[in-house]
Amino acid sequence: MRTDVIVVSSRGDRMESALSQADKVAAYKGMTGRNVLHLRLLAEEMLGMMRSITGKTEGKFWIEDDEQGTYTLHLLVETRLTSIKREQLLSAATSGKNESARGFMGRLRDFFERSTDEDIAPYTAMMPGMMEHNTASTLDWEWTMTRYQEELAPYVEKKDERALQAWDELEKSVVARVADEVKVNIRGQNVEMILLKKMA
Repeated sequence: MRTDVIVVSSRGDRMESALSQADKVAAYKGMTGRNVLHLRLLAEEMLGMMRSITGKTEGKFWIEDDEQGTYTLHLLVETRLTSIKREQLLSAATSGKNESARGFMGRLRDFFERSTDEDIAPYTAMMPGMMEHNTASTLDWEWTMTRYQEELAPYVEKKDERALQAWDELEKSVVARVADEVKVNIRGQNVEMILLKKMA
């Protein structure tokens, strides 16, 4: 099953419609208790991140499920950053003064704010776990929470300060605790976040 696609904006347009869609999916699938709460929480966190993106941006939100009971929430955004705006964001990140980028979801949001096919290098320093896939026309990238955790783990064991901070952010994140997997795919100027949750 795939729901209708709802176009939401960073200004908050149609957010309630998207959240209502999550509630309708839960009702249609006969979910109860914790499953209803988890689907709603993941939708709220994803849309909350969308609302916090700098500038006027629109994204497409929808939910899918499969026969195994895995639900995937999608948020697809076409980025349209000017070079000046991009430089401002990268400068703030480099100086460590980008307060809004703190936390796990803040870091993920940066994918949507900074992503272009011209300047992808800062991601590798900001978020380990990035994988590059070259195609004839563009650079494609994929990040997954699972790979991120695997790459952080050895540094956490060594008590590396940055790794410990990143791990702490993961443990405090609602999305990291509730979702079974988090993916961010970058395809040229299209950035897609996918949250996966297997419902018991």
